[in-house]
Amino acid sequence: MASGFFAILDDIAALMDDVAVTSKIATQKTAGILGDDLAVNAEKATGFLSSRELPVLWAITKGSFLNKLIILPIAFLLNWLYKPAIEMILILGGLYLAFEGVEKIIEFLFHRSKKGHEVIEESQEEESSEVSEKAKINSAIRTDFILSIEIVIIALGTVIQQEHPLLTQIITVTFVSFLATVGVYGIVALIVRMDDAGFSLIKKSHDKGFFSKLGHLLVKALPVIIKLLGVVGTIALILVSGGIFSHNIHYLHELLPTWPSVLKEFTFGIVGGLAAVAVFTIGKTIYSLAVKK
Repeated sequence: MASGFFAILDDIAALMDDVAVTSKIATQKTAGILGDDLAVNAEKATGFLSSRELPVLWAITKGSFLNKLIILPIAFLLNWLYKPAIEMILILGGLYLAFEGVEKIIEFLFHRSKKGHEVIEESQEEESSEVSEKAKINSAIRTDFILSIEIVIIALGTVIQQEHPLLTQIITVTFVSFLATVGVYGIVALIVRMDDAGFSLIKKSHDKGFFSKLGHLLVKALPVIIKLLGVVGTIALILVSGGIFSHNIHYLHELLPTWPSVLKEFTFGIVGGLAAVAVFTIGKTIYSLAVKK
């Protein structure tokens, strides 16, 4: 009895050791996509009233956890039943990310300049509108869903290459996936609360000394960081989508062999995004005409 019990403990210890080693490798493999995930979601989690930042972020985090719960069993099932389906899903997700990125660029370059009273009215409507907040949360959760697919697939591909048993694969990919959510949204929470931390430091130091200067730095730095994250998040969307196209479409993978990988992926993301925007615009126009008739 005792020997059997210790044998079970030894098996569990060996399993946890395999999971720890494999998780480390999988986390390294997903480091790039986690950086993009951070940039994209930090940009999407900002722009709310201060009192709504943490509730909104918590809503997005819960949505991210739910995304993982949906994606993980489907990924394992598809990997077992029909592996090409995973690539198809990734490509469709890449098109969605490319669409979001290119749409932001088009809006920035060609949006109509608005008069002062229009901007004030829009700002008041957006800040007071619960519908607008829910729409932004849903958009962030949808984007997280696509990025979560990429994280899960990369982690799954890593453990499959290591030829570990199925149980080790399941535990490792699940651990890496949920670690990504906790890590990414934990850092996002710190970013969006920078100004509150700054004001707190200023108040406690009575606006004097080192901590006062640090507080003012945090307050002034937040708008700059938010604008920077907006740019980085848009570029990340395009790069992630281009990377999906390059790694999962054989023709594109072999195309432009002398180009740097970053430039290739950015180009593929832009082209894919423009195509997606064109299809969406045409489809929207046809739908509008059909409804009018």
